[in-house]
Amino acid sequence: QDYYTAHGENATFIAKAYYHTMTALRQLGGNSDGISSVSVSRAMFETIARNLLLDRTDHTLELYEGSGSSWRLTKSGTPGNIGSFEDILFANNDMQFSPVTVALFPVFRDGQLYVALSFVDMTNRKLGLAEFPEDSRFTNVESALVALGCKECLLPADFEKSIDLQPLQDAISNCSILLTERKKAEFKSRDLVQDLGRIIRGSVEPVRDLLSQFDYALGALGALVSYAELLADDTNYGNYTIEKFNLDRCMRLDSAAVRALNIVEGKTDVNKNFSLFGLMNRTCTAGMGKRLLNKWLKQPLIDVNEINNRLDMVQAFAEDPELRQGLRQQLKRISDIDRLTHALRKKSANLQPVVKLYQSCSRIPYIKGVLQQYNGQFSTSVMTRFLSSLEEWLTENRYGRFANLVETAIDLGQVDNGEYRISPLYSSDLAVLKDELSGVENHINNLHMHTATDLDLSVDKQLKLEKGPFGHVFRISKKDEQKVRKKLTTNYIIIETRKDGVKFTSAKLKKLGDQYQSLLGDYTSCQKKIVDNVVQVSCTFSEVFENFAAIISELDVLQSFADLAISCPVPYVRPDITTSEEGDIILQGSRHPCVEAQDGVNFIPNDCTLARGKSWFQIITGPNMGGKSTFIRQVGVNVLMAQVGSFVPCDQASISVRDCIFARVGAGDCQLRGVSTFMQEMLETASILKGASEKSLIIIDELGRGTSTYDGFGLAWAICEHLVEVTRAPTLFATHFHELTALANKNGDQHQHVPDLGIANYHVGAHIDPSSRKLTMLYKVEPGSCDQSFGIHVAEFANFPEAVIALAKSKAEELEDFTSAPNLSGEPSDEVGSKRKRVFSPDDVTRGAARARLLLEDFSALPLDEVDGSKATEMVAKLKSDFENDAASNPWLQQFL
Repeated sequence: QDYYTAHGENATFIAKAYYHTMTALRQLGGNSDGISSVSVSRAMFETIARNLLLDRTDHTLELYEGSGSSWRLTKSGTPGNIGSFEDILFANNDMQFSPVTVALFPVFRDGQLYVALSFVDMTNRKLGLAEFPEDSRFTNVESALVALGCKECLLPADFEKSIDLQPLQDAISNCSILLTERKKAEFKSRDLVQDLGRIIRGSVEPVRDLLSQFDYALGALGALVSYAELLADDTNYGNYTIEKFNLDRCMRLDSAAVRALNIVEGKTDVNKNFSLFGLMNRTCTAGMGKRLLNKWLKQPLIDVNEINNRLDMVQAFAEDPELRQGLRQQLKRISDIDRLTHALRKKSANLQPVVKLYQSCSRIPYIKGVLQQYNGQFSTSVMTRFLSSLEEWLTENRYGRFANLVETAIDLGQVDNGEYRISPLYSSDLAVLKDELSGVENHINNLHMHTATDLDLSVDKQLKLEKGPFGHVFRISKKDEQKVRKKLTTNYIIIETRKDGVKFTSAKLKKLGDQYQSLLGDYTSCQKKIVDNVVQVSCTFSEVFENFAAIISELDVLQSFADLAISCPVPYVRPDITTSEEGDIILQGSRHPCVEAQDGVNFIPNDCTLARGKSWFQIITGPNMGGKSTFIRQVGVNVLMAQVGSFVPCDQASISVRDCIFARVGAGDCQLRGVSTFMQEMLETASILKGASEKSLIIIDELGRGTSTYDGFGLAWAICEHLVEVTRAPTLFATHFHELTALANKNGDQHQHVPDLGIANYHVGAHIDPSSRKLTMLYKVEPGSCDQSFGIHVAEFANFPEAVIALAKSKAEELEDFTSAPNLSGEPSDEVGSKRKRVFSPDDVTRGAARARLLLEDFSALPLDEVDGSKATEMVAKLKSDFENDAASNPWLQQFL
């Protein structure tokens, strides 16, 4: 009752992870049979439960109660099923996400790998199924796991050897999901229709029709229903919904993109504005708005009309401060309707969730009134999207019946005192008991006054009447007891004497007190039946509450977007949205929303023009720390925000809808899985090459750094060509391989068979002071390429020793001289030690070499021994001038100038 214990390996884990010392352990038993044990207080247990079930995804949690050798399992939870621990996890915190458990069943069919998927969301009581073709990297599965917010995944343990499940396990691990293996025999669909018929709301026929569209997903769903024990809880019956999950209805994001774009909050975030979720979360409701925002950020829209519908609402709220503030004032007073509805269904439910639902829902007519006052350009949309639904659910037959029940059955006057009890007016039996109780109380009060007169003491001031473990008793101070001791011992019964006084009773008071306790017991037991009935009847309004929750949470997120757009130092703008087949991605004065929100940051905006046939594929070069990574990420973040339905941090924005954002940004090792930095980079790039289409957006930063220069450059070049010629998606490719910029020069050369490639070079600006040679970052993205990385200057920023800097500069100059030696044959050089290869087209090399030879022949033919010095200088200057003019159109010749 007072504390918890853990034993063996669990005790060691808790001591290390939470107490951070092994001294918290104690040993039970002898040396050989001994077992480690640790005691956990109630407060520490709550901390451990929150960390294991909400933050980590590598443990399950089981709670046993009992004593001696008799113990029973009372609660169990996993990251995907936290229901039995909700009271502990969310006692003082909002529930920010709805954990989902997924079951997967990969199968080969007609030579193609398919994956059958089913999921259960136990918070919102929702089931789903899907079947889709898959590649060897399981990119579709990863996107589905991200979109669903999956926390736990079931896989068959004894699986056929023909399918390599390692990439699938890697995808699950990348998403930080608990992997649970179950016997293959559990993935069966026998009696599934019958089982679902008991828990799905409505008729069984639509369920049968839906299931007939699937083959292997039925087995996955069967395993999930069994694992989550949905049939064991009769409160589930008739309360679940089921749907077909369509992967193509929203933008796909993999775990790499979620990390690169900082979509969700991270454990190392210094403040809430480090993540897109933290920045955009201006919601007011207790949990509902946060959960919907979390879902929207992982499922951006791809339908232009749906996006514009959301943007219309955001614009309406942004342009009308009274509407926005009026909504915020009401939304702040609304509790978590979803969780209260969930609490109603529990067998231990009491009147508290009923009253809180009533208090929350009573704000909805006010919200309706605020919306009705709006008469702007989007008033029709507000009417169709929100007002008509609110009016439908607020009718007398729906919410009206629930409100009448609460107002009639519950004593709302006692709620402010923290008491939730049935009104005596609701039941004739209760009314009788209430009258009898009041009668006994009056008799007791009269006896109180009579006793005070008998003892010559003032009522309440000297003679107090109290209720406690002894029932009704009188109490007087020790000082007053000395005055009345003779009467007290003769006519009354002394119960106890303590520092705070003497407690005593009389035969009459004892009789009346017993009578009162008996009536109170009858009142409580009579009320219990009515409480159970009120809770049960309130449960039948679940559909009303769920619809209110959906409308309110959507209003909450949309007003949150508007509040963010208006309250930023530089307001956000509404983006123009076009379909993926037309339009460009043009961001004027774009900013990174999370970076500009940090204290002390004066963000320098940049333009980005991804135009088809002109700059659809952008190669971005420039110094380290110059802002390349921030720039390419902010483009991805702006596109994501627009497709979520939010305004964007730009001066002006036009966005062609993307079906997927792929990101290869930053380096991270996974030594626990035996994956190096470079291998992780290659795996992420392989997912891009396999999964991207011309409707995607690709962001790649510093590809090919983790291996030798030649190998890295070769891979980067080949990947660029593949993305340009095969994938043809808009791409931002930041690199230090300056030679890649030659791709833009090849637009009209080797690639004539691919029209309108649209490769363009951009660079981030930097200024070097001519006298001090100090580097200043300008953080501006400008057209053209940059031919150096300023790595040594960045080392100077990091306060490297001067001797190291000097040696680095001299060595770099040697290598640059070595690699820039002319190669007149035009053949690639294989000399060891070259830092990088200069890349030129064969045509440039051939024409350039011929012109260089002509220069040397003309020079050797000059009669320098026959003319004076000034004439010789004039002749050489003429040769040089002619050569420079010809070299202007030949990159290969320019290196000699």
